[in-house]
Amino acid sequence: MQHVDPSSLSDLSSRISYLSSFLELGAADSEILQAAKPLIAPIIPAVLDAAYSKLLSFDITAKAFVPRNTDYKGETPKDPSELGLKHPQIAYRKEFLTNYLAKLVTTSDLSPTSPFWKYLDNVGLMHTGKPGFKHREKKPELRVEYIHIGALLGYVLNVVIGAAMSLDIDIEVKSKVIIALNKVLWIQNDLFARHYIDADKLNGA
Repeated sequence: MQHVDPSSLSDLSSRISYLSSFLELGAADSEILQAAKPLIAPIIPAVLDAAYSKLLSFDITAKAFVPRNTDYKGETPKDPSELGLKHPQIAYRKEFLTNYLAKLVTTSDLSPTSPFWKYLDNVGLMHTGKPGFKHREKKPELRVEYIHIGALLGYVLNVVIGAAMSLDIDIEVKSKVIIALNKVLWIQNDLFARHYIDADKLNGA
């Protein structure tokens, strides 16, 4: 039986080490994602459009895109009904999500100390409205409630799995790609949750 000290889970690398061990995420998963990178990368635009179409189909999630985005200089909508995939502010936001999805599904280093996990952890923190980012020191807080984050991650996983299933590759390889992506997305879910939920409860203390 492996021993895990609950207090150690507040440390990012220790947390990733535990989650990776529990989910059996390892070098083989990293290798399969790298091998599938030429096939996965082209589906990212379709996943991106599907994600934003879903977000803009509900007023409760679309309203998060009404305030001016940091460093965005173009026109902003007056209300969510003005937003669409071709709106300049949505196009600006899609650039970030494009880079995020690319890293999420094609990373080459899944070790507990990889900068990849720090990046995913920061993505979680930045949506809570908590301080910690210099570029937002004088900006209104950015907070997206966790229910919407969890729903979007679940939707993205469904879309990615559907897209991966359509890839013209051996079924065994296809299964390994989907399993690896599922593990990474579940860890990303935890890296969102840990910034929203009371630390003691989330760490099992």
